[in-house]
Amino acid sequence: MLPAVINLQREAGRLPDTWSPRIVASLNGQFVKVARVEGEFVWHDHAEEDEMFLVLKGRLVIEFEEGEIIIEEGECCVVPRGLRHNPVAREECWLALFEPASTAHTGTVITDRTRTLAEQQRS
Repeated sequence: MLPAVINLQREAGRLPDTWSPRIVASLNGQFVKVARVEGEFVWHDHAEEDEMFLVLKGRLVIEFEEGEIIIEEGECCVVPRGLRHNPVAREECWLALFEPASTAHTGTVITDRTRTLAEQQRS
């Protein structure tokens, strides 16, 4: 059996809601997720996990207590474990996220945008 080919942009474009990532692949205890985002998310951190953001379409700003970074289409950034951050998309942005399977969506912060791993499974 041959491995599946996954088009990350197509998968992100199919998502009905913003800030609701979907798991599209897994490998070595890691998940690959896609998300459509727009507006401000929530300040949070992941105490034990690094998180990689890859911008598939648009631009993502990640705010940190010390300032902010801008990730352009085709660029990525790894947010180190324990670093408090807040993703912001001033216009719709499509993302791929790479993170350990144990990563809680919003860390220890729970809001109406928090999604469980069950909610992030492909439907």
